[in-house]
Amino acid sequence: MIEVIYFAWVRERIGLPREQIATTATTVAELVEELKAREDRYAMAFADLASLRVALDQELSSFDAPLAGVREVAFFPPMTGG
Repeated sequence: MIEVIYFAWVRERIGLPREQIATTATTVAELVEELKAREDRYAMAFADLASLRVALDQELSSFDAPLAGVREVAFFPPMTGG
């Protein structure tokens, strides 16, 4: 099981702050494809990966990163300075 956490508008579109997911995905990109196939709300949230960032176990990562040994995946929009 992997803990998946959603932040900001990703959480709003999906309607959950976090969930436990059993997955066969080997990369973040495969996990995203599994999530998009679940329901329209996931497909909408992950429609434009260029507008998303991902962290694996609280370390900024890429969508082609492997999930082996990962306990937590977080999706969030890019942070802006101010």
